[in-house]
Amino acid sequence: MTKAHEVTVLEFRGTVLSLRVDGRAFEVDVAKHSRRLVEASPEARGKYEISPTGYGIHWPDLDEDLSIDGLIGVKHEYPRTRSAA
Repeated sequence: MTKAHEVTVLEFRGTVLSLRVDGRAFEVDVAKHSRRLVEASPEARGKYEISPTGYGIHWPDLDEDLSIDGLIGVKHEYPRTRSAA
């Protein structure tokens, strides 16, 4: 499976989420994306999972999912799945 992104850093400073994605640094104000993350405790924010495909981030304690493409402002073509004919 080819990964869409490689995330090596994910840290919060206030409402700013710092990410290192595919070797590039990004800072995102999560207030524009998720009220749950803004209101969450540092412990809940620190418990996250990167999807195996590299398309998203999941915070299980918050039941929150965000796409990495949406956070950093890029668009990927998602692989098409074949339907049974």
